[in-house]
Amino acid sequence: DTVNRPLRGRRAVYVCLCKGVTDHQIRAAADNGAKSFREARRELDLASQCGKCARMARDIFDNQMQKNLDPDLFYAAASPAV
Repeated sequence: DTVNRPLRGRRAVYVCLCKGVTDHQIRAAADNGAKSFREARRELDLASQCGKCARMARDIFDNQMQKNLDPDLFYAAASPAV
């Protein structure tokens, strides 16, 4: 179960206290196919009670999605001649 396994030896930090969701679970949602923060919220029932965790949870999710980008899919565009 990848959701509860420690991430690179790091301890989990609770992000959503109301629902008991950790940063590891948010990162795992990004790694396991959630295509948007909305999908991750639905999957984890995250930020559905008081909502105070939403900003931090989104930052964690977005950061993990950025790490998951394949650099080979992007290339530098030529700058216009001046």
